[in-house]
Amino acid sequence: MKNASIGLVIAIAATLAAPVQAQSSQYPVADQIAAKVIAKYQNSSCQQLAQQKQQQQPPSRVEQKAIAELKSDPQMRAYFINKIAGPIANKMFECGMIP
Repeated sequence: MKNASIGLVIAIAATLAAPVQAQSSQYPVADQIAAKVIAKYQNSSCQQLAQQKQQQQPPSRVEQKAIAELKSDPQMRAYFINKIAGPIANKMFECGMIP
């Protein structure tokens, strides 16, 4: 039973991490930011992610602007979080950063 649960979690994570076909979105800026965030996690090794976490830099002006925009628009923020959650959680799981 435990192995079946683990298999289900892995299958769900793989489905969430699968590339989504291009669609017209009401949040093209959020799509662009999400694509960069997802690419960072998918193209980085576990060691690189751990090192980046330790050497956390303050956000750039562009990042600050994007964060402010996400904070000011709850619907866009929810859209963005839903888009990046699967790929990031999957990578963190692979790297042993979450159980």
